[in-house]
Amino acid sequence: MRIFDLSLRLNGFHIKKAKIALETIKSIDANAFQVYVEDKKSAIVNYHLEHNKFYKSLGKTIDLDDWNSVPVMTKRDLQRPLEQRLSEGVSKDNCYINKTSGSSGDPFIFAKDKWSHALTWAVIQDRFGWYNINFNYSKQARFYGIPLDKKGYYKERLKDWFSNRYRFSVFDLSDASFERYLKAFSKTRFNYINGYTSVMVQFAKFLKRKNIILKDVCPSIAFCVVTSEMLFDSDKVLMEVQFGVPIVNEYGASELDLIAFQNPEQQWQINSETLYVEILDDDNVVLPYGQEGRIVITSLYNTAHPFIRYDIGDIGILSTKSTSKLPILKKLVGRTNDIIKLPSGKTSAGLSFYYITKSIIENDGKVKEFTVEQLTPSEFKINYVSTQPINDLHEANIRTEIAKYLEPGLRIKFERITVLKRSKGGKLKQFTSHVKD
Repeated sequence: MRIFDLSLRLNGFHIKKAKIALETIKSIDANAFQVYVEDKKSAIVNYHLEHNKFYKSLGKTIDLDDWNSVPVMTKRDLQRPLEQRLSEGVSKDNCYINKTSGSSGDPFIFAKDKWSHALTWAVIQDRFGWYNINFNYSKQARFYGIPLDKKGYYKERLKDWFSNRYRFSVFDLSDASFERYLKAFSKTRFNYINGYTSVMVQFAKFLKRKNIILKDVCPSIAFCVVTSEMLFDSDKVLMEVQFGVPIVNEYGASELDLIAFQNPEQQWQINSETLYVEILDDDNVVLPYGQEGRIVITSLYNTAHPFIRYDIGDIGILSTKSTSKLPILKKLVGRTNDIIKLPSGKTSAGLSFYYITKSIIENDGKVKEFTVEQLTPSEFKINYVSTQPINDLHEANIRTEIAKYLEPGLRIKFERITVLKRSKGGKLKQFTSHVKD
């Protein structure tokens, strides 16, 4: 029984038609694909200028013959009542409503028309299909958060049942909890794993300590998809070894679609069927392939709510091998609000700090996980969970490396804690800057 597709249809999402439409888009010849993209860009801008008062006020200076005149939207632009941002004829009763995770620091409620949301699920199912996963039949081991209030909890459990998945708690990462994980894997025929990177890294470390390969415990698992948090190369290797399956990297945003998914050729393939992705500099100038900048995305089908040249808050690079039909995300650098601003005036991506520290701090296996906070331009705090305190030699090595890669004279504080703070959904924010512009 195709329970997953049935649940979508019952909620008004015409998934069968969406899958057919997606196949039609995919069949467009590579030479004609640019025309398809330009037509959809023009159509979605025109639609919202005609049917959305909010967007009309935002796009007063738009020249329909000049894409660069289309304003870049930020999350702050959208932090107003949803009713003020909906298109004509759209209400909370006839569209899909959800809320962003807030991991960027700017949460808001958004809407998608039901056809747009059906296309989202068609794209997701298509990408997982690259690895022979069918949401109607394949069993998922899900490492995600879950609401702790009674109503929200049981709502998610019901969705899990319809989606053929079993959810593991991400709020308790103790060895006792991981033993329960292991027992569930031994009793259930899971086909794949999906969830937050940081939680699965900790599970992989537990398996390494126990000298266990997860595929030996659960031979049916075929691959693992990590999402929502940065995947570091060393963590990917660790998980591949301890899980015994390939690790697939996913990049998405609830308010948009699945943005990029690692294909079988190991390319981070961008969803060009329903999205248009650009890389812009600080002056909103489009950068050529290969250059690092802000990721700005246009949702080509969402008529309920405009996401047109929407600055998602991430920094990345499109590969020089990209084409209009097959854009490739070469690298996801981090978030624009996670930039290190140093006393000298130098800036650096927050994750570079995390990279510097990670290789040293986890070297002896005693540190389970850690986060980094920038308190002032010259002061940082490293919060960590470990079986033993970091010794003086490790602290000295970290300070030396930070001085080498960033700049000398920075003050580094270390704080050993019992549990790292996660978002309500269970995500771990690895670098946070408290320095204001």
